[in-house]
Amino acid sequence: MWSLLQTNLLLFILLYSCFFSSVASSLFPSSCQLQRQFHLNGMHKSGDVILGGLFQVHFFSSVADLSFTSKPQQPTCHGFYELGFRQAQTMAFAIDEINRNSNLLPNVTLGYTLYDNCVTLGIGFRAALSLASGQEEKIILDNRCTGNLPVIGIVGDSSSTHSIAISNVLGLYRVPMVSYFATCSCLTDRQKYPSFFRTIPSDAFQVRAMIQILKHFGWTWAGLLVSDDDYGLHAARSLQSELSLSGEGCLAYFEILPWDKDMDELRRIVNVMKKSSARVVIVFAHHSRIVNLMEEVVRQNLTGLQWMASEAWTEATVLQTPQLMPYLGGTLGIAIRHGEIPGLREFLLQIRPDLHHNNSYGNSMVRFWEFTFQCRFAPAPAGWLEGRGALCTGEEDLDNVDTEFLDISNLRPEYNVYKAVYALAYSLDDMLRCEPGRGPFRGHSCATLQTLEPWQLVYYLEMVNFTTPFGDQVSFDENGDVVPIYDVMNWMWLPDGSIKVQTVGEVKRSAFKGEELILDEDKIFWNFESKKPPRSVCSESCPPGTHMVRKKGEPKCCFDCIPCSEGKTTNKSNSLECTSCPEDFWSNRQRDHCVPKKTEFLSYHDPLGICLTATSLLGTFICAVVLGIFFYHRRTPIIRANNSELSFQLLLSLKLCFLCSLLFIGRPRLWTCQLRHAAFGISFVLCVSCILVKTMVVLAVFKASKPGGGASLKWFGAMQQRGTVLFLTAIQAAICTTWLVSSSPTPHKNTQYHNDKIIYECAVGSTVGFAVLLGYIGVLAFLSFLIAFLVRNLPDSFNEAKFITFSMLIFCAVWVAFVPVYISSPGNYADAVEVFAILASSFGLLITLFGPKCYIILLRPELNTKKAIMARQKEVGVKIHCPL
Repeated sequence: MWSLLQTNLLLFILLYSCFFSSVASSLFPSSCQLQRQFHLNGMHKSGDVILGGLFQVHFFSSVADLSFTSKPQQPTCHGFYELGFRQAQTMAFAIDEINRNSNLLPNVTLGYTLYDNCVTLGIGFRAALSLASGQEEKIILDNRCTGNLPVIGIVGDSSSTHSIAISNVLGLYRVPMVSYFATCSCLTDRQKYPSFFRTIPSDAFQVRAMIQILKHFGWTWAGLLVSDDDYGLHAARSLQSELSLSGEGCLAYFEILPWDKDMDELRRIVNVMKKSSARVVIVFAHHSRIVNLMEEVVRQNLTGLQWMASEAWTEATVLQTPQLMPYLGGTLGIAIRHGEIPGLREFLLQIRPDLHHNNSYGNSMVRFWEFTFQCRFAPAPAGWLEGRGALCTGEEDLDNVDTEFLDISNLRPEYNVYKAVYALAYSLDDMLRCEPGRGPFRGHSCATLQTLEPWQLVYYLEMVNFTTPFGDQVSFDENGDVVPIYDVMNWMWLPDGSIKVQTVGEVKRSAFKGEELILDEDKIFWNFESKKPPRSVCSESCPPGTHMVRKKGEPKCCFDCIPCSEGKTTNKSNSLECTSCPEDFWSNRQRDHCVPKKTEFLSYHDPLGICLTATSLLGTFICAVVLGIFFYHRRTPIIRANNSELSFQLLLSLKLCFLCSLLFIGRPRLWTCQLRHAAFGISFVLCVSCILVKTMVVLAVFKASKPGGGASLKWFGAMQQRGTVLFLTAIQAAICTTWLVSSSPTPHKNTQYHNDKIIYECAVGSTVGFAVLLGYIGVLAFLSFLIAFLVRNLPDSFNEAKFITFSMLIFCAVWVAFVPVYISSPGNYADAVEVFAILASSFGLLITLFGPKCYIILLRPELNTKKAIMARQKEVGVKIHCPL
């Protein structure tokens, strides 16, 4: 905002000056001159075409307070800057080199007009307007205007703020301006700055280069310091935006450095840096703003920080001192691409102060000479400080003095100046090579040297493309920006106390890889005891198996690491969320990957499965043994008296009951699921049917033994007994068939009981079918129990009814208890409960019905005789009638 106000104010001054000039011309036709605010330090060289330049030859200027009661005094420039002077000389060298090149601009001599801006917006703005309109003073004699021609292009300015203000005005007239040091990303706005170009990458790329370095070393937590100007504020906005978009890091703090030496503000900023956990500090500011900050850093002895420098102070020698190296040592910085300019040193060695020529830039020559040789010319120039040495002769040899001015081993801004001059020259050369009738302007016309206007040069400047002797390609994109490339610098503190700023890598943009960072980490000097890069994070990285949960009220880089919940995993660090495992998988203990869920079923290899299998086989074996005993003793009275055929059928059905329990053990498959319940239901119906018929036969025999009751036996002959068993069993078979056809049991993966396990079980398919199957068995068992209970008090010869009653009581008790236990048992335990019920009821029937008979047959054979049985009958007066 301040720059915009300054620009508007200066634009008003310009218009007022033009108005005053026109009025003065009408009043004084013999001579005129532009209103003169102050005198500009400049250097001129005539030519067919003039190029302008704006350079920082002094650090600052002083202007008396404006009282508006007297004529403003001439501003004074202070603090000679020899590198800025070398940049201006580089432009002079480039133009001299072009004039000697017969292949570039033949028959055209380039001239130049170079001004010192003294790092002051008013001076730089005035100089730019003078360049655009011609010499700041014009004299009209004999209706002819004498003085230097207006320039067709300007190289400069070095400051973003100056470039913004100047381009706002020069852009109105499409005067091309090629900056060698203005990096503000705001200058890429082609609507506001249509004729602005630059040979230095914009801060937008510099910011992305910074982020590449942060990402490379894993620094996600950094502080940001910027200068209070367009350069710093635009860089801050760009950095914040890029960090937000990329998600590569966060700012622990953001502070704006004061313009003046405000010690309270500087103390506050350093306190913020000291209290912060961020070990990396990014600074976008000119070195003049950092000097005051470093004084406070030294005073508070704030060490242990990793500084990252923007290109504005990466190579600032004023900060490379033994006093500051304990704090700034190891600084990583972005620097302008260095290059080589052959012949520049020889050109610089030819510089001599011109004490007689009336050239205002000659004053800068004098100051350069006095600065380099620590002498003075007589009389002493204004602002001279006494005690600075002997008198200068002007014949001193530059080659014999150790000065940074002649060190061309690390040319960076100068290399950009060199490219800017050649960009204008190549554009002019392309324009002058235009073939008449094939030009780009109206009517396919071409521009000529006599009718050349600056806006015509802008057209060719946008398409310029050439390669420097150093091998760098120079061209501009649609925003006037050059192909970006930066060097990565490192401040190295050598053991002998000397300081070296060395190149350790580069950042460049390529069409295929985007921003590419190349670093030689072995060359980097780290100013820490570990000699390794520091850690600078708000929160440590979340390991695999955890996800980040942002801390409330803090930047996104500050987070807690929360373990993934069960069933979710993440195998990456710093995951934002966990991923659910597939259906048949579950998270491991570390929650970093999914593992197959454990599968459970009543297996033959489990202890429970082994016990049940052994019990089932034992029951089957006992049934076989009892069947063998009964078959061997089938003609004995006790076998014949207890309906041997039904006993054999009962033993076979019990054997099937024991064997059907094996279908409930092992991995459920379709055929086992379909067969297990059908086999179980039919086997038990067959068993209970035999017991029911046996009970009915006992009742019929008892009634037949009474007078007049013989007719009851004809309904319970062998055929009727077999038919009754077959009929009752057929009903169960029909129930099972209907169930299997309508809704067959199938294998089922049950995850309801355990999330981390898969319970393999057989889904019954139809609960109604299963209930009807069990209900039918229960009805038959209840009828058997009821009939046996009614005849339990028969004489001893018919006491099998007591055993049937007891066996049915056990059977019903087992299956009544089975129903609630089965329903509440999870997974494979339900199968175990059903197998246990089958085995318990089968053993109950086997033991109660066949145990006493086997006891008499094997241990009391004397009771297994017809005489013993007849004796017992006589005691009660009943005649035995064996049905078989």
